[in-house]
Amino acid sequence: MKKLFYLSLVFLLPSGLVAQTGDNSQLFINDMLVLAKNFAQPAADGASYQASAGWFSSATALEKWDLRIAVHGNALFVPNDKKSFNLSNSDLELLEMEGVTSASFPTAFGASTSDYFVGDVTFENPLTGGVLTESVRFKGIDGINRDYVPHAFVQASVGVSAGTEITVRAMPEVAIDGVTASTYGIGAKHSLSQYFNNVYPEDFQLAFGAAYSVLNVDYEFEPISVQNFLTMNHIVVDANLFLAEIIGSKRWSYFEVFAAAGIMNSSFDYEMGGDGIALPRVNEELGEIEGGQTQFKGDLGLNLYFSRFRLNAMLSAGDFFNANIGLAVGI
Repeated sequence: MKKLFYLSLVFLLPSGLVAQTGDNSQLFINDMLVLAKNFAQPAADGASYQASAGWFSSATALEKWDLRIAVHGNALFVPNDKKSFNLSNSDLELLEMEGVTSASFPTAFGASTSDYFVGDVTFENPLTGGVLTESVRFKGIDGINRDYVPHAFVQASVGVSAGTEITVRAMPEVAIDGVTASTYGIGAKHSLSQYFNNVYPEDFQLAFGAAYSVLNVDYEFEPISVQNFLTMNHIVVDANLFLAEIIGSKRWSYFEVFAAAGIMNSSFDYEMGGDGIALPRVNEELGEIEGGQTQFKGDLGLNLYFSRFRLNAMLSAGDFFNANIGLAVGI
């Protein structure tokens, strides 16, 4: 009935102009926020695990002014329940799913969808002050369709005084399957074993580590457009990620095993990219769903030492699994 009502108004009034004061554009924006958050949130959560991997792979700190350069590669493994989300028409305020009342849609990790959203968006024309109604129809946003997400970075560590090691890492901007990402961070590790006289390399070592990372992800998708009102074609996620963990390790000659238990706190800022008079409103509303969360994880791994080189392998487990491998050289 609602669609028939709008249709009759279009025939009775000048083209595109509706003689009513109703403006349902806020309802449309609310629906887009629901879609954006459900699409992006699993990827944001997974980013915490990727950004926390590889920081510390031994409780032993470098000697003062010793330098180690490492190249790391890792893979975030995506559980099936992080690849899709369920949605019904009752979850939406204005839009409806075309031909169905509920459906499963991909997250950023998921595959593609053939389901469409439809609706009539009514908004004020900023030039004439009149009210326009535009019909909108768009397909759900497709994901990158991956079971794992690769990630690589360069890391440098230097020993400073008092059993402390400082680490910096960087991954310049790279693009994978329409997703552009970059990350930078700094961390510190402090030996706790020194307070228990465990000063020899082959003693059991215990340390505390902390790190801060900045991650930027830009995901492009097929444009969603309401003529004269709004066009959206990508979403940007800026993440601030904090990690604190206790690390234990034991070395036997060329071989070392380590384990760690950590807590991560992450905060995310979302911004929709595109054009149109409503885009500032969309991003202002996105600000209200920005937030953070706390997650726990465990690390388990081993190191192999060859002269100045160290080969490291690590598995991180929590809501996600992340595998990391690194090759480091001491200078």
